Amino acid sequence: MKYKGPVLLVLIAIGIATMFFIPEQKKYEKIIAVGQPAPAFEYADSTGKVWKMSELKGKVVFINFWATWCTTCKAEMPQKALINKKMEGKPFQMLGILFRDDPSNLPEYYRNNRVTAPALISPGNEAGKIFGITGVPETFIIDKDGILRERLIGPQVWDSEESVALIEKWL
Repeated sequence: MKYKGPVLLVLIAIGIATMFFIPEQKKYEKIIAVGQPAPAFEYADSTGKVWKMSELKGKVVFINFWATWCTTCKAEMPQKALINKKMEGKPFQMLGILFRDDPSNLPEYYRNNRVTAPALISPGNEAGKIFGITGVPETFIIDKDGILRERLIGPQVWDSEESVALIEKWL
């Protein structure tokens, strides 16, 4: 017990030092919510094409956050491909945003899985922070005016009549 005082002082000193050396984290003042305008973004996809939210006005935008390591995301891929096919010719754009994953995993993933939507790369997972992602998969449906209308957390059955109706009501 004679070391109690010095040990306590060392722990306090470590705590104070830690506060000074931890990098400041960026705070996001605004996280998207249903009924609000979607955040403006500009991200390149895995081919280098740049996608801007501002250029998607007039289309219903389906944004799905996913990762190559996510088994439920992998299970959703064929269903999303079917719904993307059903929406052909309509004012609709499906986008994927890679979440907490290394973009270098994409070429092999594409070779082994059917991916029909562009996979956007968000440096530092910025998009996930702005959208308030809790995990993957997570999907956002934005109407033609750029307003978030649906937020779906977790895996969905995308090729169901209900899912098609959910998207078509915003077309």
